[in-house]
Amino acid sequence: MSTVLGKPTSRIDGRAKVTGSAKYAAEYHVPGLAHGFVLNATIAKGRIRRIHTADALAVEGVLDVFTHEHRPKMAASNDKYEDEVAAEGEHYRPLYDAEIRFNGQPIALIVAEEPETARFAASLVRVDYEQKPHATDFVARRNEAERGKHQHKRGKAAKAFDEAPVKITAEYRMPVEHHNPMEMFGATAVWEGDGRLTIYNKTQGPQNCRNYIANVFGLAKDKVRVLSPYVGGAFGIALRPQYELTLAVLAALALKRSVQVALTRQQMFTLGYRAANIQELDLAADRDGALAAWRHRVAAMTSRFEHFERPFVTWSSQLYTCGNVELGQSFVRVDQNTPCDMRAPGGAEGMYAIECAMDELAYAAKIDPLELRLLNYSDVDQAEDKPYSSKALRDCYQQGAARFGWAKRNPEPRSMREGNELVGWGMATGIWEAMQMKASARAVLTANGSVEIASATADIGPGTYTMMAQLAADCLGVPLADVSVKLGDSTLPHAPVEGGSFTTASVGSAIHAACRAVRGELLRMAQKMKDSPLKGVKVDDIVLADGHIRYKTDASRQVSVADAMRLGKADRIEKEASAGPNEKSKFAHSTHAAVFVEVKVDEQLGIVRVTRAVSAVAAGRILNPKLAGSQILGAVVGGIGMALHEETAMDHRFGRFMNHNFAEYHVPAHADVPPIDVVFVDEQDDEINPLGIKGVGEIGIVGTAAAVANAVFHATGKRVRDLPITMDKVLFG
Repeated sequence: MSTVLGKPTSRIDGRAKVTGSAKYAAEYHVPGLAHGFVLNATIAKGRIRRIHTADALAVEGVLDVFTHEHRPKMAASNDKYEDEVAAEGEHYRPLYDAEIRFNGQPIALIVAEEPETARFAASLVRVDYEQKPHATDFVARRNEAERGKHQHKRGKAAKAFDEAPVKITAEYRMPVEHHNPMEMFGATAVWEGDGRLTIYNKTQGPQNCRNYIANVFGLAKDKVRVLSPYVGGAFGIALRPQYELTLAVLAALALKRSVQVALTRQQMFTLGYRAANIQELDLAADRDGALAAWRHRVAAMTSRFEHFERPFVTWSSQLYTCGNVELGQSFVRVDQNTPCDMRAPGGAEGMYAIECAMDELAYAAKIDPLELRLLNYSDVDQAEDKPYSSKALRDCYQQGAARFGWAKRNPEPRSMREGNELVGWGMATGIWEAMQMKASARAVLTANGSVEIASATADIGPGTYTMMAQLAADCLGVPLADVSVKLGDSTLPHAPVEGGSFTTASVGSAIHAACRAVRGELLRMAQKMKDSPLKGVKVDDIVLADGHIRYKTDASRQVSVADAMRLGKADRIEKEASAGPNEKSKFAHSTHAAVFVEVKVDEQLGIVRVTRAVSAVAAGRILNPKLAGSQILGAVVGGIGMALHEETAMDHRFGRFMNHNFAEYHVPAHADVPPIDVVFVDEQDDEINPLGIKGVGEIGIVGTAAAVANAVFHATGKRVRDLPITMDKVLFG
């Protein structure tokens, strides 16, 4: 039995983070380091007629000003700018030409000996534009929507809807939201003197960035090394290479010296974002609450040059049984940068509307919202016609409701009160894909019992260092303190970008395979000993513990690791292995959750406070409840932000995001975050992967915004369908 897995273990990288020794990408300093500052476009569409750089170049300490007319050679073909998770279309190329595609687009890089000098010099650059009419109002252009990829029909949804006795029709809206991680984007491109580049970059995929840079600048991959040992949050914004990386490399190649480029908080709003969307749902049921019809249509924004789309509507077929379904997505092109993945992309947005609509249907049918969900529960992904490998959602409902006290809820809106505040209880369901990607890992066991585990994955905050160490310690039977971890380095064994909640399943399975290969080699060495007590034993029949290789069912049959390696004349055993998903699986794979939320609403001021929350999660085997619980806590906070706080406002006259700072872009502060109770439901899944694990990075946010919105309705009797739910909407609608 494992003494490491399943225990609430603290992060092995915790000390480095709280002492400041864990550096961000823009905190690396090398001799002769120059600093770049990005100049951004002030129009939304048009062309650059001329950039006046003479005044900036005249500033003492300025080394150069790079523009589309003055830069190293860059690739001409679109495919060279395609990264591992790129959207379809013409990919954006920093400083490539004179075209302006969005307000805030980088148009120049000023490089100087000091960062303050570069920033001052940037203020002296003047730009003449040929401005063209732009269109950034997604809602106004809704009638120009183009058909998207995600379409599905079964049964006769329109006819069933018309004939059903209970029905609701609703439209839900979400605004643009920006990620705003703690660490802003930065890149330090270190010129090694022999044509090699070592680049420290904020990224969720160092190999993705290495390949991108090699392709864009025509460099050999072995001449480019990308490092990201520590990342101060990302939430999806760092999946793709951002422009600070390209510009830092561009300048380093031109100047043949090390260059660092760091973005400001304001410039973070020139990058990708969660796309604004409008969702229409028509739900119908019989008088007992059984779903009769389900129609879900979504329009979301994307850029002119790329088609970014994530599945909003597909979740409609994965939770509730309904034979008459019509699902469809469309997208609207605007003169903005391309949206990008933001925690639980597609799921966080789609499930907000789905779960609010289910709540509305419950009230229309006069059925408890939880009972309605149980009544229409599905064990099958109906779009794919596949059963789930595991789905302990019923247990999530039961345990979450019990922990929250749902049975004490008065079903009537505005019926619960505390002083001058209305009290509301809401709930919602969460679902997210339990994905696995192909990944590789290297495991090294030395004769003194120390272990090194390595993979090119990133750690953006979920505790990947600790997960990797725990798996290695468990499999090789060593104390956690004897395991060292290498990650965030493009030269290490292959790993996909860290995202989608698939890192633990992907990299963890590779670690399991690599460590199993080490165990196999150890066993072979032990079996070569004269009169070995492990003769005829298979690798799955042994455990490693206390420096020994032991037969599982007879501890007296053992050989010390040191003796086996001494006989095998090995100072170290090193194995690399890969693992990937079961492509022939006949099952659907998902994590599930039930979210219960209490809000209190000031009846006179309309101020909404979330006062407590319970998130019950079924995510297979939980390797470390402390780390996994922390992921759910953070995700629930993100869901509260979606529901009550976050909105990026645009002035369509300029096509510019206006509240590009933390004073005006609101995220939940400490006072906004209530006690959050996380419940992990036991769920065994022997089919999904050898470890039985699913990711938890996203599942905590899916459904949370809907639970808050449903609680607000229960408290006030007013249904706000336009996020965020602010006091003006509560008071005046």
